[in-house]
Amino acid sequence: MSQQFASRPLIIAPSILASDFSKLGEEVRAVDQAGADWIHLDVMDGHFVPNISYGPDVIKAMRPHTNKTFDAHLMIAPCDPYLEAFAKAGCDHITVHAEAGPHLHRSLQAIRALGKKAGVSLNPGTAINAIEYVIDLIDLVLVMSVNPGFGGQAFIRSAVGKVGDIRAMTAGRPIDIVVDGGVGPDTAGPLAAAGANAFVAGSAVFKGGTEESYRANITAIREAAAADVADVEAALAVADLDVLGGAVSDAFDRLVDVVRRAAAPDRERVRQRLVDLFEVVGTDDPRVVAARRALASALY
Repeated sequence: MSQQFASRPLIIAPSILASDFSKLGEEVRAVDQAGADWIHLDVMDGHFVPNISYGPDVIKAMRPHTNKTFDAHLMIAPCDPYLEAFAKAGCDHITVHAEAGPHLHRSLQAIRALGKKAGVSLNPGTAINAIEYVIDLIDLVLVMSVNPGFGGQAFIRSAVGKVGDIRAMTAGRPIDIVVDGGVGPDTAGPLAAAGANAFVAGSAVFKGGTEESYRANITAIREAAAADVADVEAALAVADLDVLGGAVSDAFDRLVDVVRRAAAPDRERVRQRLVDLFEVVGTDDPRVVAARRALASALY
């Protein structure tokens, strides 16, 4: 894989908002044992979003039940006065919304000064240029694929394109692209293909109510996300074998087909592989001429 689009680890982050609040400690332990990579903590104030969830004291009470990363998503405004409290409660990541305060740059500086990873969340209607001038302070971007405030909402399909745009913007940087809202096995694949590597899931993980069901649910999301990424990787690998075996026309056909189906960042990777292949074969080769035409049609 090119350095430009180097992979980040695939992360599944169950949202505690969808758990049974009567036994929070038990639920945290259950998803930990079931394979969660992060524990996602949705903090709502009833002001920035139309719901109230929990605060630092509840998070502090959950902290002894797992060593997994606590990924806090603050849907509160203002956020700055509470950053230290969430850091002290045991949060490892603190993500704030682009609109949650007047000075996003200052908020991110404050999070990092507390020794925590800093994230910015983008609502469905928030443009990605909101992070353009703070990108050097960001460890993760949280793409909301529902409007924040409630669990169980339907997935907003435009989030897939937004993820692809963010992946292109963050290329080469160690930034996790997280998606939250309506995530499940049916949506994880397209999101992963577009460039997301971390998936927040609430009801899709906690349905079933047992550690065994949580494990099956987490595995289903993880496998769906990995499959779409693997499809592109497999196509690239098979194309390389085609070339080694002398089946250059097959390689061209395979790569052009992937360009047509892949998300924008992956199209760029495949396009570059085709360009490399053009140079190996020679620009006068009739297979190159045909592939260039097909590539242009697929891209434009």
